[in-house]
Amino acid sequence: MTHAIHEDHAHVHGPDCGHQSFTHGDHTDYVHDGHIHREHDGHWDECTTEGHEIHAEHDHQHGPDCGHEAIQHGDHVDYLHDGHRHAAHGDHYDEH
Repeated sequence: MTHAIHEDHAHVHGPDCGHQSFTHGDHTDYVHDGHIHREHDGHWDECTTEGHEIHAEHDHQHGPDCGHEAIQHGDHVDYLHDGHRHAAHGDHYDEH
């Protein structure tokens, strides 16, 4: 599996590092400088979204008062929902 490594990442993330974090499947993601990364085999991977996967049958509208955690991710906001992130895209939400 190919993954994007965040090069020159001297900061060590953890519970008290000061960056927003959230559980994503079997690991923890950290929000840092507008992007999201996770620890992997002694380095940090970038969370990238190439293409997109539509979250089917998503009838909930995310927004400032929807009750889900908002995560700034580059030029858009993701919403943490049921252990995964959604981003608005046109008339649907994408899985991240």
